[in-house]
Amino acid sequence: MSGIAKTALTRLSLLIAGLCLAAVPAHAAVDGPIKAGAAKIDVTPGRASLPEGTDGVHDPVFVRAIVVDNGATRAALVSVDTIGIPTDVWARVSRRIEQQLGIPARNLMLGATHTHSAFLRGAPFEDGVVRAVADATKRLQPATIAYGTGVSYINVNRNMIDPATHRWTEGPNYDGPSDKTVAVVRFSDTAGKPIAVYYNYAVHAVLSGQLDQVSADIPGATSGYIEDSLGPDTVAVWSEGAAGDQNPIYFQQTYDLREWRIRDYAKRGIDISNTMLPGGKGLNKQDPAVVRLMNQQRQMVVSMGQMLGEEVLHVVRTTPDRPFARASIEGAQSTITCPGRTRIDSGRAGSPGHYEDAGPVPIRLSMVALGDIVIGGVDAELFTTIGQRLKQESPFKRTILATLANGTAPSGYIPNDAAFGYETFEVLSSQLKPGCAETAIVDGLVALAGRPTETR
Repeated sequence: MSGIAKTALTRLSLLIAGLCLAAVPAHAAVDGPIKAGAAKIDVTPGRASLPEGTDGVHDPVFVRAIVVDNGATRAALVSVDTIGIPTDVWARVSRRIEQQLGIPARNLMLGATHTHSAFLRGAPFEDGVVRAVADATKRLQPATIAYGTGVSYINVNRNMIDPATHRWTEGPNYDGPSDKTVAVVRFSDTAGKPIAVYYNYAVHAVLSGQLDQVSADIPGATSGYIEDSLGPDTVAVWSEGAAGDQNPIYFQQTYDLREWRIRDYAKRGIDISNTMLPGGKGLNKQDPAVVRLMNQQRQMVVSMGQMLGEEVLHVVRTTPDRPFARASIEGAQSTITCPGRTRIDSGRAGSPGHYEDAGPVPIRLSMVALGDIVIGGVDAELFTTIGQRLKQESPFKRTILATLANGTAPSGYIPNDAAFGYETFEVLSSQLKPGCAETAIVDGLVALAGRPTETR
């Protein structure tokens, strides 16, 4: 049995540097024989439901779900191809899943893949999430779980100083912090056939953002490639790592398109050089040069999905950890608060921001543990250094950080403490004052995970 149940998970009450932490306690953990089931549901909106300005559908978007049962309780790991999941949506969906399927809300990790090309809202989307979890529950079968990690180099730190202007800007910073780790949890039947994989990586899904078409971007391409490789019954669930400052490494075509758009607006007397308009507005999509750049972006989505998918498959095939067939299933949630601020000027990057005090900002922390595999969740976008610190300080060596999970905090981006000195758009737009969130998040998740008494 893991040591999680022997710690504060029975009735969590935590004070972190004077911050108020409201916890949802877990029940005592019980080891039991594992069952797992998985499902995916197509939630691509119809043409009549597409947002204004959307040109159509480039590729379908899905809800993917894995349900794990040990005879005493169940947990669900769910991803949705959408930019984010509002907190009120998470609250409604988690309540329905608890009431209809008996999976406690504290045992649900519901995350967005953060594709910038899908904005799912409304009853059909929420029904799709519940249906995916229900279908996965119906497919429960005896299973084993194994954990492994690999590396992928398709991401890069995106905060750099422009060599010409010497101002902060968005661009590939090859020397900046960047976590290349691909964490993989493999669920197999008793014969060793894959049922599902839950994988975690830190990169923004922004390659198709200028196409003005619905797309699951890199997460969709990766999961589709894994599923095609492992068989039609396998489900590959993406988990967004600490990607707040991580872009696809080959993202230059978007920079080219951005420069094209800046010139087009300048001809109309509008300066957008230090702003970011959504999608491909301002682009002449009949221009052969623009069409070529967009087609190259489409190709890059497929290429990066295949590269990341191959690394996940490598881990699945060569996972060194011993699979286990019995485990405890535990979950917990808490809320930390950090001092807030409101920006009173504008500008995307390159100049200091000016702020006034605002009220405290709540940040939801979540934890789902399958034996000694611990998945920590935060309902915001975190800089990669925070994720690395959590993995270093966690008492469990098999620790994953899932971001944009179980709602959306009103914090905006959450930079690590040192990054608050940067004049980048993530830092300038953050609703948080420096010096609180990094330590509060890491300490809070470590407290939720507890202390192990044994290591597999």
